[in-house]
Amino acid sequence: MRRFPWHQLSLKAGVVTMHSQKKKVQPETHEITRQQSLTGREVLTHLSVPRQGMTSAKLHLKQCDWLTLSRKQKRLCRKEPGLAEVLCDAIHLGVLECQYQFRNERWNCSLDGRTELLKRGFKETGFLYAVSSAALSHSLAKACSSGRMERCTCDDSPDLENQKAWQWGVCGDNLKYSTRFLKNFLGQKKIGKDLRAKVDIHNTKMGIKAVKSGLKTTCKCHGVSGSCAVRTCWKQLSPFHEIGRLLKNKFDNAVKVFSATNDATGHSELMGPPAHGHLLRLPRSTDLVYMEDSPDFCRKNNFSLGTVGRSCSKETNCDSICCGRGHNTRSRMVTFSCHCHVQWCCHVECQQCMQEEEVYTCKR
Repeated sequence: MRRFPWHQLSLKAGVVTMHSQKKKVQPETHEITRQQSLTGREVLTHLSVPRQGMTSAKLHLKQCDWLTLSRKQKRLCRKEPGLAEVLCDAIHLGVLECQYQFRNERWNCSLDGRTELLKRGFKETGFLYAVSSAALSHSLAKACSSGRMERCTCDDSPDLENQKAWQWGVCGDNLKYSTRFLKNFLGQKKIGKDLRAKVDIHNTKMGIKAVKSGLKTTCKCHGVSGSCAVRTCWKQLSPFHEIGRLLKNKFDNAVKVFSATNDATGHSELMGPPAHGHLLRLPRSTDLVYMEDSPDFCRKNNFSLGTVGRSCSKETNCDSICCGRGHNTRSRMVTFSCHCHVQWCCHVECQQCMQEEEVYTCKR
């Protein structure tokens, strides 16, 4: 049985990653260059999986084997039909959102160097943990409400609103099940004694909290001529791009921490810098935290390919992304629809026009 055709999946230590296969990569083949058209309106698509005539039960077990999971995670995966596909979707969702949020930054969430990055305590590492756990939480809650999971369904909170929603065929996103399952799946009860383990667990939990903060009540009216004689309400998660924007804001305001002993308990805890000249403070549960200052990501190193050959915007970010090296300018012809006219009743006719545009890339 062959594996996924273009990537290797792994889910270890609470972070979901997607690693490129080893191959010679030129600067212009950065993921962000290939996806320069990311708009923030991308939708989650399922990754193709070879089936070759297998039954759904056998396929599910094979999918769990394809994922690089811990022994406990693999056992839980095999017990949860539908979970393997959700994990694949979550990996895809997390990578796409990370690349979108950092499309204009020196570090563009490239897959290259990610393995080494996850060994360190940079802000970027913290973001990967947060966006991965958020993608897992979001994807699992959505999978429950869409009927893709066998062991969970709609939001099962025992309140009257949910009961009314079920009567009208509305299914709320089951974040309660998602959070409970991930707490066991990611092993969050085992808090490490070292600083790095505490930081990783903190950022993992923060990603899940970010999803929870986007849980909103959505209502629909039922009645004659649109009147609101009867109103049905249910819980619905925000689109994942909104979660991504929140996490990027947390990244921009991340808190550097170190380990200190709490005199009251005698245990080591994460501590941040003094607030307004006062004593050291505990970071908030909603803070993204980190231990080490990040490299500049300007030149190729163990953590990224650098910014040589990266596309940039002359007006906004070429100076920053190119690290002061300057940029090259070239012209290319692009085709677009123009001179469009509406033909009665429902048809639009357009001409194809061409125009020259300038493309800017960072110098060596």
